[in-house]
Amino acid sequence: MPNDFNQQIIDEFRANNGAVGGYFEGGRLLLLTTTGARTGAPHTTPLGYLPDGGDRVLVIASAGGSPRHPAWYHNVLADPQVTVESGAFTYPARAAVLEGEERDQAFARAVDTDPGWAAYEEKAGRVLPVVALYELAQDGPPNIRASSFGEAIKVVHDGFRRELALIRKEMADGTALGAQLRVNCLTFCHGLHNHHTGEDLGMFPVLADRNPESAPVLARLREEHEQIAALVEELRAAVSSEADGGGGGGGDGPDGPDARAEIERLATELEAHLTYEEEQLIPLLEGV
Repeated sequence: MPNDFNQQIIDEFRANNGAVGGYFEGGRLLLLTTTGARTGAPHTTPLGYLPDGGDRVLVIASAGGSPRHPAWYHNVLADPQVTVESGAFTYPARAAVLEGEERDQAFARAVDTDPGWAAYEEKAGRVLPVVALYELAQDGPPNIRASSFGEAIKVVHDGFRRELALIRKEMADGTALGAQLRVNCLTFCHGLHNHHTGEDLGMFPVLADRNPESAPVLARLREEHEQIAALVEELRAAVSSEADGGGGGGGDGPDGPDARAEIERLATELEAHLTYEEEQLIPLLEGV
Protein backbone atom coordinates (compact mmCIF):
# COMPACT_ATOMS: atom_id res chain seq x y z
CA MET A 1 0.00 0.00 0.00
CA PRO A 2 1.31 3.52 -0.75
CA ASN A 3 2.25 5.75 2.16
CA ASP A 4 0.16 8.83 2.95
CA PHE A 5 2.48 11.20 1.06
CA ASN A 6 2.42 9.05 -2.07
CA GLN A 7 -1.33 8.55 -1.85
CA GLN A 8 -1.92 12.30 -1.76
CA ILE A 9 0.16 12.70 -4.92
CA ILE A 10 -1.63 9.80 -6.61
CA ASP A 11 -5.04 11.23 -5.78
CA GLU A 12 -4.09 14.72 -6.98
CA PHE A 13 -2.51 13.31 -10.15
CA ARG A 14 -5.63 11.35 -11.06
CA ALA A 15 -7.98 14.18 -10.17
CA ASN A 16 -6.09 16.67 -12.35
CA ASN A 17 -4.99 14.47 -15.27
CA GLY A 18 -1.34 14.53 -14.29
CA ALA A 19 -1.03 18.09 -12.95
CA VAL A 20 0.20 18.26 -9.35
CA GLY A 21 1.54 20.91 -7.01
CA GLY A 22 4.06 20.89 -4.20
CA TYR A 23 7.38 19.11 -4.67
CA PHE A 24 6.49 17.73 -8.12
CA GLU A 25 4.97 20.94 -9.51
CA GLY A 26 6.41 21.82 -12.90
CA GLY A 27 8.02 18.41 -13.32
CA ARG A 28 7.38 15.30 -15.35
CA LEU A 29 5.50 12.76 -13.31
CA LEU A 30 3.88 9.39 -13.99
CA LEU A 31 2.19 6.73 -11.91
CA LEU A 32 3.75 3.28 -12.13
CA THR A 33 1.67 0.30 -11.01
CA THR A 34 3.66 -2.89 -10.41
CA THR A 35 2.77 -6.29 -8.97
CA GLY A 36 4.17 -6.86 -5.51
CA ALA A 37 7.01 -9.39 -5.62
CA ARG A 38 5.94 -10.89 -2.28
CA THR A 39 2.25 -10.05 -2.04
CA GLY A 40 1.11 -10.23 -5.66
CA ALA A 41 -0.97 -7.11 -5.01
CA PRO A 42 -0.90 -4.01 -7.24
CA HIS A 43 1.39 -1.26 -5.98
CA THR A 44 1.24 2.28 -7.39
CA THR A 45 4.14 4.73 -7.09
CA PRO A 46 4.48 8.32 -8.35
CA LEU A 47 7.81 8.75 -10.17
CA GLY A 48 9.60 11.47 -12.06
CA TYR A 49 10.48 10.35 -15.57
CA LEU A 50 12.62 11.24 -18.58
CA PRO A 51 11.24 11.23 -22.13
CA ASP A 52 13.23 8.87 -24.34
CA GLY A 53 11.79 8.72 -27.81
CA GLY A 54 8.48 7.49 -29.11
CA ASP A 55 8.14 4.07 -27.51
CA ARG A 56 9.55 4.38 -24.01
CA VAL A 57 10.17 6.61 -21.00
CA LEU A 58 12.86 6.23 -18.34
CA VAL A 59 12.54 6.13 -14.56
CA ILE A 60 15.37 6.02 -12.01
CA ALA A 61 15.30 3.85 -8.89
CA SER A 62 16.65 6.54 -6.57
CA ALA A 63 14.38 6.05 -3.55
CA GLY A 64 15.32 9.59 -2.57
CA GLY A 65 18.93 8.56 -2.03
CA SER A 66 18.17 5.55 0.16
CA PRO A 67 20.92 2.90 0.32
CA ARG A 68 18.31 0.28 -0.64
CA HIS A 69 16.52 -0.12 -3.95
CA PRO A 70 12.84 0.95 -3.83
CA ALA A 71 10.11 -1.65 -3.64
CA TRP A 72 8.85 -0.88 -7.14
CA TYR A 73 12.27 -1.80 -8.57
CA HIS A 74 12.22 -5.22 -6.89
CA ASN A 75 8.70 -5.66 -8.23
CA VAL A 76 9.67 -5.04 -11.86
CA LEU A 77 12.57 -7.47 -11.53
CA ALA A 78 10.08 -10.13 -10.47
CA ASP A 79 7.38 -9.16 -12.99
CA PRO A 80 8.20 -6.63 -15.75
CA GLN A 81 4.56 -6.23 -16.85
CA VAL A 82 3.41 -2.88 -15.46
CA THR A 83 0.80 -0.18 -15.95
CA VAL A 84 1.73 3.45 -16.61
CA GLU A 85 -0.49 6.48 -16.09
CA SER A 86 0.87 9.53 -17.88
CA GLY A 87 -1.90 11.95 -17.01
CA ALA A 88 -3.92 11.75 -20.21
CA PHE A 89 -3.26 8.08 -20.96
CA THR A 90 -3.16 4.77 -19.10
CA TYR A 91 -1.33 1.95 -20.87
CA PRO A 92 0.33 -1.41 -20.25
CA ALA A 93 4.11 -1.42 -20.46
CA ARG A 94 7.14 -3.67 -20.14
CA ALA A 95 9.89 -2.64 -17.75
CA ALA A 96 13.52 -3.29 -18.73
CA VAL A 97 16.57 -2.39 -16.65
CA LEU A 98 19.22 -0.61 -18.72
CA GLU A 99 22.72 -2.03 -18.52
CA GLY A 100 26.27 -0.88 -19.18
CA GLU A 101 26.90 2.03 -21.50
CA GLU A 102 23.21 2.50 -22.29
CA ARG A 103 22.47 2.97 -18.60
CA ASP A 104 25.43 5.28 -18.07
CA GLN A 105 24.51 7.51 -21.01
CA ALA A 106 20.90 7.77 -19.88
CA PHE A 107 21.93 8.60 -16.32
CA ALA A 108 24.43 11.20 -17.56
CA ARG A 109 21.61 12.88 -19.50
CA ALA A 110 19.50 12.93 -16.35
CA VAL A 111 22.32 14.48 -14.32
CA ASP A 112 22.94 17.07 -17.02
CA THR A 113 19.30 18.10 -16.70
CA ASP A 114 19.13 17.87 -12.89
CA PRO A 115 22.31 17.44 -10.78
CA GLY A 116 20.07 16.17 -7.98
CA TRP A 117 20.26 12.69 -9.52
CA ALA A 118 24.02 12.63 -8.91
CA ALA A 119 23.46 13.81 -5.34
CA TYR A 120 20.98 10.98 -4.79
CA GLU A 121 23.49 8.43 -6.12
CA GLU A 122 26.26 9.75 -3.91
CA LYS A 123 23.97 9.73 -0.87
CA ALA A 124 22.73 6.22 -1.64
CA GLY A 125 26.22 4.75 -2.10
CA ARG A 126 24.90 2.55 -4.92
CA VAL A 127 24.55 2.71 -8.67
CA LEU A 128 21.03 3.96 -9.29
CA PRO A 129 19.22 1.66 -11.74
CA VAL A 130 17.66 3.23 -14.81
CA VAL A 131 14.53 1.44 -16.02
CA ALA A 132 12.92 1.82 -19.45
CA LEU A 133 9.13 1.50 -19.65
CA TYR A 134 8.12 0.33 -23.13
CA GLU A 135 4.50 0.98 -24.09
CA LEU A 136 2.79 -2.20 -25.28
CA ALA A 137 0.49 -2.09 -28.29
CA GLN A 138 -3.22 -2.42 -27.55
CA ASP A 139 -6.24 -3.19 -29.66
CA GLY A 140 -8.73 -0.38 -30.02
CA PRO A 141 -8.48 3.31 -29.09
CA PRO A 142 -6.12 4.55 -26.37
CA ASN A 143 -7.31 4.57 -22.76
CA ILE A 144 -7.80 8.26 -21.97
CA ARG A 145 -8.87 9.52 -18.54
CA ALA A 146 -12.10 11.17 -19.72
CA SER A 147 -15.83 10.53 -19.60
CA SER A 148 -16.57 11.75 -23.14
CA PHE A 149 -14.88 12.28 -26.51
CA GLY A 150 -15.03 16.02 -26.01
CA GLU A 151 -13.36 15.82 -22.63
CA ALA A 152 -10.76 13.42 -24.05
CA ILE A 153 -9.53 15.86 -26.67
CA LYS A 154 -9.16 18.60 -24.02
CA VAL A 155 -7.24 16.24 -21.72
CA VAL A 156 -4.85 15.25 -24.51
CA HIS A 157 -4.36 18.86 -25.60
CA ASP A 158 -3.61 19.95 -22.04
CA GLY A 159 -0.95 17.25 -21.85
CA PHE A 160 0.74 18.72 -24.92
CA ARG A 161 0.45 22.20 -23.43
CA ARG A 162 2.15 21.11 -20.19
CA GLU A 163 5.00 19.36 -21.99
CA LEU A 164 5.55 22.29 -24.33
CA ALA A 165 5.63 24.68 -21.36
CA LEU A 166 8.25 22.49 -19.68
CA ILE A 167 10.43 22.42 -22.79
CA ARG A 168 10.18 26.19 -23.23
CA LYS A 169 11.16 26.70 -19.59
CA GLU A 170 14.08 24.29 -19.90
CA MET A 171 15.32 26.15 -22.96
CA ALA A 172 14.97 29.50 -21.22
CA ASP A 173 16.84 28.29 -18.13
CA GLY A 174 19.83 26.79 -19.95
CA THR A 175 22.64 28.33 -21.96
CA ALA A 176 23.17 25.19 -24.03
CA LEU A 177 20.83 22.65 -25.54
CA GLY A 178 21.78 19.61 -23.47
CA ALA A 179 21.37 16.01 -24.58
CA GLN A 180 18.23 15.32 -22.54
CA LEU A 181 16.57 18.54 -23.69
CA ARG A 182 17.18 17.47 -27.28
CA VAL A 183 15.51 14.14 -26.50
CA ASN A 184 12.60 15.99 -24.87
CA CYS A 185 12.10 18.08 -28.02
CA LEU A 186 12.27 15.12 -30.37
CA THR A 187 9.93 13.05 -28.19
CA PHE A 188 7.42 15.90 -28.15
CA CYS A 189 7.63 16.16 -31.95
CA HIS A 190 7.01 12.42 -32.29
CA GLY A 191 3.97 12.51 -30.01
CA LEU A 192 2.46 15.52 -31.76
CA HIS A 193 2.93 13.88 -35.18
CA ASN A 194 1.19 10.71 -33.98
CA HIS A 195 -1.68 12.69 -32.48
CA HIS A 196 -2.36 14.68 -35.63
CA THR A 197 -2.04 11.60 -37.82
CA GLY A 198 -4.60 9.84 -35.63
CA GLU A 199 -6.99 12.77 -35.97
CA ASP A 200 -6.57 12.96 -39.75
CA LEU A 201 -7.11 9.24 -40.27
CA GLY A 202 -9.53 8.43 -37.46
CA MET A 203 -11.46 11.26 -35.85
CA PHE A 204 -11.94 13.63 -38.78
CA PRO A 205 -13.50 11.08 -41.19
CA VAL A 206 -16.01 10.07 -38.51
CA LEU A 207 -16.94 13.68 -37.82
CA ALA A 208 -17.20 14.44 -41.54
CA ASP A 209 -19.57 11.52 -42.02
CA ARG A 210 -21.79 12.45 -39.09
CA ASN A 211 -21.57 16.24 -39.49
CA PRO A 212 -21.26 17.17 -43.18
CA GLU A 213 -21.55 20.84 -42.26
CA SER A 214 -18.19 20.57 -40.45
CA ALA A 215 -16.28 20.13 -43.73
CA PRO A 216 -14.80 23.69 -43.79
CA VAL A 217 -13.63 23.36 -40.18
CA LEU A 218 -12.03 19.98 -40.81
CA ALA A 219 -10.34 21.27 -43.96
CA ARG A 220 -8.85 24.15 -41.98
CA LEU A 221 -7.67 21.80 -39.23
CA ARG A 222 -6.00 19.50 -41.76
CA GLU A 223 -4.26 22.49 -43.30
CA GLU A 224 -3.08 23.59 -39.87
CA HIS A 225 -1.77 20.07 -39.25
CA GLU A 226 0.37 20.44 -42.37
CA GLN A 227 1.64 23.83 -41.25
CA ILE A 228 2.49 22.50 -37.78
CA ALA A 229 4.17 19.45 -39.32
CA ALA A 230 6.46 21.81 -41.25
CA LEU A 231 7.33 23.65 -38.03
CA VAL A 232 7.98 20.33 -36.30
CA GLU A 233 10.43 19.36 -39.05
CA GLU A 234 12.20 22.71 -38.71
CA LEU A 235 12.50 22.16 -34.95
CA ARG A 236 13.87 18.67 -35.51
CA ALA A 237 16.41 20.02 -37.95
CA ALA A 238 17.49 22.78 -35.53
CA VAL A 239 17.83 20.32 -32.65
CA SER A 240 19.83 17.91 -34.81
CA SER A 241 22.05 20.74 -36.08
CA GLU A 242 22.88 21.86 -32.55
CA ALA A 243 23.51 18.26 -31.51
CA ASP A 244 26.04 17.98 -34.34
CA GLY A 245 27.73 21.20 -33.32
CA GLY A 246 26.31 23.33 -36.11
CA GLY A 247 24.52 26.59 -35.65
CA GLY A 248 21.88 26.13 -38.32
CA GLY A 249 21.36 28.94 -40.76
CA GLY A 250 22.00 31.63 -38.17
CA GLY A 251 25.67 30.84 -37.65
CA ASP A 252 25.31 31.03 -33.87
CA GLY A 253 27.22 27.85 -33.05
CA PRO A 254 26.01 24.86 -31.04
CA ASP A 255 24.56 27.06 -28.30
CA GLY A 256 22.79 29.38 -30.70
CA PRO A 257 19.13 30.37 -30.58
CA ASP A 258 17.88 28.33 -33.54
CA ALA A 259 16.08 25.60 -31.56
CA ARG A 260 14.73 28.17 -29.11
CA ALA A 261 13.36 30.26 -31.95
CA GLU A 262 11.75 27.21 -33.54
CA ILE A 263 10.12 26.05 -30.31
CA GLU A 264 8.61 29.52 -29.85
CA ARG A 265 7.25 29.50 -33.41
CA LEU A 266 5.77 26.06 -32.84
CA ALA A 267 4.29 27.06 -29.48
CA THR A 268 2.50 30.08 -30.99
CA GLU A 269 1.01 28.11 -33.87
CA LEU A 270 0.15 25.07 -31.81
CA GLU A 271 -1.67 26.95 -29.06
CA ALA A 272 -3.82 28.78 -31.61
CA HIS A 273 -4.56 25.46 -33.34
CA LEU A 274 -5.48 23.63 -30.15
CA THR A 275 -7.76 26.44 -29.02
CA TYR A 276 -9.58 26.60 -32.38
CA GLU A 277 -9.92 22.82 -32.53
CA GLU A 278 -11.44 22.70 -29.04
CA GLU A 279 -13.88 25.51 -29.83
CA GLN A 280 -15.05 23.81 -33.03
CA LEU A 281 -14.87 20.10 -32.28
CA ILE A 282 -15.81 19.64 -28.63
CA PRO A 283 -19.48 20.50 -29.30
CA LEU A 284 -19.49 17.97 -32.14
CA LEU A 285 -17.67 15.32 -30.15
CA GLU A 286 -20.05 15.60 -27.22
CA GLY A 287 -22.72 14.31 -29.57
CA VAL A 288 -20.71 11.27 -30.71
